[in-house]
Amino acid sequence: MLVEEKTILTNKINSKQQPVVEIRHLKKSFGNNVVLDDFSIELKKGENLVVLGRSGSGKSVLIKCIIGLLKPDAGTIDVLGYDMLNLDEDELDKVRAKIGFLFQSNALYDSMTVRENLEFPLRRSWIAINQQQIDEMVLEALTNVDLAHTINMMPVELSGGMRKRIALARTLILKPDIILYDEPTTGLDPITGKEIDELIVAIQKKYNTASFIITHDINCVRLVADRVAVLMDGHCYAEGTFDELQKSTDSKVKQFFE
Repeated sequence: MLVEEKTILTNKINSKQQPVVEIRHLKKSFGNNVVLDDFSIELKKGENLVVLGRSGSGKSVLIKCIIGLLKPDAGTIDVLGYDMLNLDEDELDKVRAKIGFLFQSNALYDSMTVRENLEFPLRRSWIAINQQQIDEMVLEALTNVDLAHTINMMPVELSGGMRKRIALARTLILKPDIILYDEPTTGLDPITGKEIDELIVAIQKKYNTASFIITHDINCVRLVADRVAVLMDGHCYAEGTFDELQKSTDSKVKQFFE
């Protein structure tokens, strides 16, 4: 770890928190292309951790490994006390219900209304709930993103920023302990991107969620990050607060903040 000048306050806060995600010595290759190479990091409860890196550096591969969409070649991934690499499919699905995943593409179903998109994860869940409870959960999730009025609209009727908010509402529907954000501001104009960043922080404060946020958008990093990890050459090259990394004299770190 090249950035070691941690603030005393940050250390005191983190030392009191148990990690909800622990990644140790993770390796993932595709043929001869080594994407993750001995990558290690922890995510604390209630923390927004941004993984910063260039396009193609392995950020999306990392969170897909965390949620079990990709299997790493080596290393360990512990999520909420569960060894993600040694769970059967039923066990994996139950842990995934505690993890929200905001896809870069939003992954909304075009043939479904907003209501139906939000109901979808509820109907696939093993949680026993009736229609009234489903209606209440959908309305609460939409209210959290200020889009309750879109409940009967189709995704095609919404702007890009609104679709991102609906996707986030669907991510929140089961009140996950952890949220994984895959490039949450990509494709959005600066004003809409800032609104999404502010919403990420508001959700963190309201629900005390822990979040992995992967991005190369430095404005997003500035607004949402409690801690930043720089993913470079497959490993955690540097780690610290935004201010600490911004002041780094390491040229490889500085390039992200110039």
